[in-house]
Amino acid sequence: MGPGHSGQWQEETFTAWCNSHLRKAGTQIENIEEDFRDGLKLMLLLEVISGERLAKPERGKMRVHKISNVNKALDFIASKGVKLVSIGAEEIVDGNVKMTLGMIWTIILRFAIQDISVEETSAKEG
Repeated sequence: MGPGHSGQWQEETFTAWCNSHLRKAGTQIENIEEDFRDGLKLMLLLEVISGERLAKPERGKMRVHKISNVNKALDFIASKGVKLVSIGAEEIVDGNVKMTLGMIWTIILRFAIQDISVEETSAKEG
């Protein structure tokens, strides 16, 4: 698998999708596999797309804090009835690309679909 395989396309697409939401919170990510590792932007992303507040994030820089934040995000996703099959906070914190992209894809499927129907409804009403 050299450069230009589907992974690259996927990362760029997911990054653009995440940033379209994160911009509303005044931030963005540069690198999808690095920038979600501490869980902070991940929690923020979920807050923006769900319109709900998550538990307060840990501000520490240690691995245990990052795992705690990613777990809060994963718990929130699970609370929406989404099954995150074999995606663990440790893998996200360690920068496991496949796991990170799998998690983002799950979030997109769960929340983007909902977004689209909301937009359609408000467009009709407008």
